[in-house]
Amino acid sequence: MVWIVFFSFFCILAYMWWEAHRNRVVHIELTFPQFPSSFRAFSIFFISDLHRRILAKKIVEEIKGKADIVLVGGDLTEKGVPAARVKENIRRLKMIGPVYFIWGNNDYEAEYDLHSLLLEEGVHILENSAVMLQSRDGEKLALIGVEDMSKRRAKLEKALQGVDENAFRILASHNPKIVGRLRPEHRISLVISGHTHGGQIRLFSFGLYEKGGLKSVNGTAVYVSNGYGTTTIPLRLGAPAETNLITIRSWKEEDKEKMLV
Repeated sequence: MVWIVFFSFFCILAYMWWEAHRNRVVHIELTFPQFPSSFRAFSIFFISDLHRRILAKKIVEEIKGKADIVLVGGDLTEKGVPAARVKENIRRLKMIGPVYFIWGNNDYEAEYDLHSLLLEEGVHILENSAVMLQSRDGEKLALIGVEDMSKRRAKLEKALQGVDENAFRILASHNPKIVGRLRPEHRISLVISGHTHGGQIRLFSFGLYEKGGLKSVNGTAVYVSNGYGTTTIPLRLGAPAETNLITIRSWKEEDKEKMLV
């Protein structure tokens, strides 16, 4: 009887380790009536909460040529992670497309100048700021990034300064609680976040946080990723590791059933 209990416990741990180290790309297709039709489609490879992991080369090969940009949703690193590992992750991400970065709470723990490292690697850092992307027809998309809320560094109003009135607005925030600060006049169409790890270890439907996924909050589409790495212990249950390829299109009559807002 004892060996059966021991074997079962070992199998559960092995499964949790496997869930924590999976190399998944979850595809999300979104349509919005206000998305500029001249962009046709815009794809974001989103990865958050790497912590101690190294991005698998198989994911890089799978996503190459499919994403317009890469968005790192915070917690690229944490205390004890060497700078060389961060550089390797950034260089792999750059093989997919131009890299944009927002700060997560653990990024401030880096024992080296992470800000300088990112700039040296050609990463675009969104620190309560926005970048405007423009189609050939002149229509605009605003990628807006705020710093981490738990460190009281998120300044949404500052990030929105200078954003074109007619631009389609995507807000990147490591912590999804930023949704509580949104007002109709901000006109944010999509929020992309990480941080929660989907609860990381869930018992049935229960977890410290909601499982990652897509939902609508007061007319704004919100996608929260389970994230790629883990914190404290390298185990997951019920919230497997993931990266995301988020493709945004203009709403068309035949896509009516997909319209979120």
